[in-house]
This record gives sequence, C-alpha cells and structure tokens, in this order.
Amino acid sequence: MTLHLNTPKPTEAELEILQVLWQYGPSTVRFVHDELTKSKEAGYTTTLKIMQLMTEKGMLQADKSSRSHIFSPVLQEEDTQQQLLSRFLDTAFRGSASKLVMQALGNSRTSKEELDEIRNLLDKLEGGTK
Repeated sequence: MTLHLNTPKPTEAELEILQVLWQYGPSTVRFVHDELTKSKEAGYTTTLKIMQLMTEKGMLQADKSSRSHIFSPVLQEEDTQQQLLSRFLDTAFRGSASKLVMQALGNSRTSKEELDEIRNLLDKLEGGTK
C-alpha cells in the first residue's frame, strides 16, 4: 500500500483501536472495548462511535452479515507507522532522523539485543541493502 496525501491520519484514540485490531485481527466493538479498558478508562458508546467514524473515514471496514458487526482495519500497520513516524520526525525533529535516534537512545534503557538489532540495521544500510 502506497501512502497518499489523502490517506487518513489516525488520532491517538483511533490508533489505540487500530493496535487492538492489528494484534488480534477482525473483532467486535465489545472485544475492542474490553481490550482498551485493560489499560485505560473508556466508555463503550465512545468506542463504538469512534469505530463508526473510522469506518466512515475509510480506516476500518465493517462486516455486517451477523448481529455483532466485525470490524477489520483497512490501514496497514507498517504503512501507518511509517506515516506517523514521518509526520513526527518532520514536526518534532525538523526532519532529522539522527536527532530522533539520539534522543530515543539517550532517554531510555536500550537492551543489548536492541543495540545489536540497530547495529545490524546500520550495517545493512551502509551496505546498500535493507
């Protein structure tokens, strides 16, 4: 999926719903709501309304063939992450990937495994392959 200028940009609440659907697959509003309330206070009708709006925006599709509608994400996880990262990089770090990485590594405990993954990625990028 190629990102276009008219690709919907999810809000924080919409992203939380997308994360549930990406992790568990097509789900009912009840299931999504139950997952969301494990980490924060959320009203069922609010979850329902957001998911209905997301369907209107083209972020979700609803299978209405059964009594409990099943919602599936239209947006792909990796594409959405890339779009959000690009927007964040441009607005918070003036487009500088190195500033973002330095800030992230300086403000958190990075495990040896994560550092090894970062080194491997850098080696691949320097070698011209991804």
